[in-house]
Amino acid sequence: MFKASVVFSAVIWLIIGVLLLITVPAQAQADMQPASAFPSDVARDWSDLHLILIRRTWGYSPPVAARAVGYLGVTLYESVVPGMPEYQSLAHQLNELGNLPQPQPGQTYHWPTVANSGQATMTRLLFATANAGNKAAIENLYEKYAEQFQREVDSETFQRSDAFGAEIANAIFEWSKTDGGHEGYKRNFPTDYEPPVGPGLWERTPRAKGMPQPAMQPTWGNNRPFVLVSNDECTLPPPPEYSEEPGSAFYNEAYEIYTLGSQMTAEQREIARYWADDPFRTATPVGHAVSILTQVLANEQATLDEAAEAYAKMGITMADAFISCWYDKFKYNLVRPVTYIQKVIDPNWMPALITPPFPEYPSGHSTQSSAAAAILTSLFGDEYAFTDHTHDEWGLSSRSFDSFTGFAEEAGISRMYGGIHYRSAVEQGRLQGACVANRVNQLKFHA
Repeated sequence: MFKASVVFSAVIWLIIGVLLLITVPAQAQADMQPASAFPSDVARDWSDLHLILIRRTWGYSPPVAARAVGYLGVTLYESVVPGMPEYQSLAHQLNELGNLPQPQPGQTYHWPTVANSGQATMTRLLFATANAGNKAAIENLYEKYAEQFQREVDSETFQRSDAFGAEIANAIFEWSKTDGGHEGYKRNFPTDYEPPVGPGLWERTPRAKGMPQPAMQPTWGNNRPFVLVSNDECTLPPPPEYSEEPGSAFYNEAYEIYTLGSQMTAEQREIARYWADDPFRTATPVGHAVSILTQVLANEQATLDEAAEAYAKMGITMADAFISCWYDKFKYNLVRPVTYIQKVIDPNWMPALITPPFPEYPSGHSTQSSAAAAILTSLFGDEYAFTDHTHDEWGLSSRSFDSFTGFAEEAGISRMYGGIHYRSAVEQGRLQGACVANRVNQLKFHA
């Protein structure tokens, strides 16, 4: 009888245990799941909001935007990498990034909650100058996911995860304050910068309205990169030697832009407009590249860990690409086509697009888009066909490509169509972007 009762009790407890595994621990099991078990919705939604904030927030020029997506990408990755067993932290891999906060041993975390909190905290810090409407958008997105996740996990796991995400973001923000670009938006157009003067050197170019603008971010190239060993690691050789002599290499490059302006097809004009990505009207060229990444992640139904790696790689690459490009721009201080052509070839000539207020060489669009394409190719393959819908809301037709290289080539050549750059700036910019992306791809994300 005793043995029978023991067996009976054991069976009862076994049944109770199974029922508990099916019911109550469902939340606990979710808490313990790796980041790969969750969709990337929270990461993609935050990225979409970042592009809106870049567009709407005063001071977010392309270099400032690139820096922001760099720190946001690193924050996302470091928030969830403890829940990515096959990955490792970028601490001590990125320049001057030391030890970061670690999860409490033996405790469970809900990685989407960690990601949501980390992105909300870093977004608040980076967009501190945002207006009330934009600040409300940040809080609304945070609360949307916080309310959802509180229904999915127990309160202790939620609070622990929420606190860890904020802790990571605050630690990375402290690191960001030492890079030379902190509050760089306040120095977009420093009045104390005096550009060098001489033949072939950059001069302030006219705007559609008002006086020419001062140089934009003339010292940005001196900022601390994320991964490059030095600011000149991806520096380019000099542009063609300046000359006003017809038939010279420099004259021929300028004359090519001059003739393009008068012979452009409707398709070329559309390309110039599509990739213009003017600051304060769009999320800048940086945002365009990130938008393409987000579209691909959605198409691929990427998981949270995949999105974290992708946004980190893209953000770091964009940040270092603009540092490299701006280093060379103000190193060479090359004259813009509009200035040269009006002086040497045709005083009445005007480019199709407004010339931005900084030196010509190399092309920022080429450097940035080539770098982005190399990262996207490393993540999704070299023959990945996609359609870009970034500017659908502005009434511009979507554009389709057979590869990421195809979009980068079109983005680069668009600046020649717009009368913004010479051919050498476009071609050399592509090499610079590839150099930066190659360095980023050498980081050890996988353990």
